[in-house]
Amino acid sequence: MKNQDNTQSSSTISKVYENWFLEYASYVILERAVPHINDGLKPVQRRILHAMRNMDDGRFHKVANVIGQAMQYHPHGDASIGDALVNIGQKNLLIETQGNWGDTSTGDSAAAPRYIEARLSKFALDVVFNPQTTEWQKSYDGRKKEPITLPAKFPLLLAQGTEGIAVGLATKIMPHNFCEILEASIAVLNEQSIDIYPDFLTGGMIDVSNYKGGMRGGKIRVRSNIEIRNRKMLAVVDIPYGTTTVSLIDSILKANDAGKIKIKKVIDNTAKDVEILVELHPGIEPETTVDALYAFTNCEMSISPNACVIIDDKPHFLDVNELLKISTLRTKELLRQELEIRKNELLEKILYGSLEKIFIENRIYRDIEECTTWEDVLTTIDKGLDPYKKEFYREITKEDILRLTEIKIKRISKYDSFKADEITKGLEKELTEVEKNLRNLNKFAIRYFENLLKKYAQGRERRTKISEFDTIKAAEVAINNVKLYVERKEGFMGYGLKKEEEVCECSDIDDVIAFTDDGKYYIKKIDEKVYIGKDIIHIGIFNESAKNLTYNVIYRDGDTGNTYVKRFKVDAIIRDKEYDLTKGAPKSKILYMSVNAAEETEIVTIKLSSNCKAKNKIFEYNLGEMDIKGKTAQGNILTKYPVRKIDFNKKATKATGTDPELFQNSQK
Repeated sequence: MKNQDNTQSSSTISKVYENWFLEYASYVILERAVPHINDGLKPVQRRILHAMRNMDDGRFHKVANVIGQAMQYHPHGDASIGDALVNIGQKNLLIETQGNWGDTSTGDSAAAPRYIEARLSKFALDVVFNPQTTEWQKSYDGRKKEPITLPAKFPLLLAQGTEGIAVGLATKIMPHNFCEILEASIAVLNEQSIDIYPDFLTGGMIDVSNYKGGMRGGKIRVRSNIEIRNRKMLAVVDIPYGTTTVSLIDSILKANDAGKIKIKKVIDNTAKDVEILVELHPGIEPETTVDALYAFTNCEMSISPNACVIIDDKPHFLDVNELLKISTLRTKELLRQELEIRKNELLEKILYGSLEKIFIENRIYRDIEECTTWEDVLTTIDKGLDPYKKEFYREITKEDILRLTEIKIKRISKYDSFKADEITKGLEKELTEVEKNLRNLNKFAIRYFENLLKKYAQGRERRTKISEFDTIKAAEVAINNVKLYVERKEGFMGYGLKKEEEVCECSDIDDVIAFTDDGKYYIKKIDEKVYIGKDIIHIGIFNESAKNLTYNVIYRDGDTGNTYVKRFKVDAIIRDKEYDLTKGAPKSKILYMSVNAAEETEIVTIKLSSNCKAKNKIFEYNLGEMDIKGKTAQGNILTKYPVRKIDFNKKATKATGTDPELFQNSQK
């Protein structure tokens, strides 16, 4: 029984912890990390804006005060609220700032909340708030009410961007251009196709060829603009999104220390605008250094977006264009709700104006002077209105009659019928316009977006230039910062074998191709010391230019004893894989090998064994007579007799590249 009780207790605890974890994961996803599709805000951002709306009087407020007000709705402390508030303010859209709010370019943090001030921007007041169309809920302690989501009539999420890490998922949505978002919203309402791309306050350049709508699996590349001021000076005039001038300078210095680039010094002249000067040593090509800065430093960054939002209390992964369509249609619906609300308000104002006019002009107020009870008063007024009730759009209620009883004598004595008629005409004219807009809601929504564009577009032009970058291969722009050494007999290579044979200068990120005399070859990453295989007969750097080289090989097959000749190129490889130039038989051996430029060939002298039966024991062979085939080809039979020695004779064409004598391997 005791064991059974323990088992049940363990099972119960497991279920409790499972439920707790699921509740925690759901809480983090819904309440902290991921924005809602309706307004594009996380809860802390929404609560800050709601608190600022309640405080709004047109003047700036101390951020410390704003944080205190927001804490009535957000239970996670002042630090998280302050950080979120500064983040919103730095995006220069919803909040107007005053004081030192930090600098996203340099990474400088904002001043303490007691020193800086904020207020809602005119844009935020125009598009984010409307108590009549807001869904409300109780705050965490039940003392206040807060919005479930704000009725934002603009895709804030796409304009500001966001980033958050929850339990089991993350979101990373890039900021997009304000004007392009509005233009795309208009295009959606016109049933046109759209495609929006990121735009960053930091400027720079962006390659969106693999953006994939900001969904998982997509990627963007962002670059600084680097100007060549002269042959000795480069200037970085903006920075990629997600980095700072400090981290960018650090990456340049680290690349220089590692020998990837060669620079004299870095000068940070950043003030209002970014300017990082990179001074070069004499003789260093600035164009090559620019490419190296993109390849080895934070001057180029790769960003993987991941558009995730909350829809119906669940996370969804959506294309940013789909997000824009959803937001645009929601704006259209909010505009419809506002028009319906305004229509009802106008109808009520017209109705009450008519009731008031009838009540005063027909002197119904005098009829109630003889009434002795309150019920008689209400009944008398109701009977006085009977002849006119058919003219109203709804039935007259007790509340309408009560409002008439509240009219003061002073207002009755000064009542101006002509002025009242003019007011009613104005209301009716507005009502006609509202009803027209409801009938043509799509056109009304288009005009709404056009007005936003006209009112707020100035100064929000695209800052990040869209272009397609060439892929810079690090190995091609890396400066030679090490030397390659080889120990042929034991089969080691690397830049740490300084007592061994020097092969060439290279970079510490280069690949090395090496052949051994048993017909095997490998491509390996250079390192301090790497084992290749015993008896290395050829070694060199494998880069783009090496792919154009022609390899000439004469080998003896270990199975038949025949000698084969082949010519091939190595243009595609898998690093660390073993390749075989022979037929794979044991005891196969390379007798001769040379490496030529693409158009070169050579003539070799073949010396056969003296005791073989061949009539001509010495003959020449022009390797140019062989076609260049794949590296796995068997090759042609050169001779079936034993070969004693193969010597280089002469070049068959004018030498334009590497002297093949440097690579030949003659063996007895």
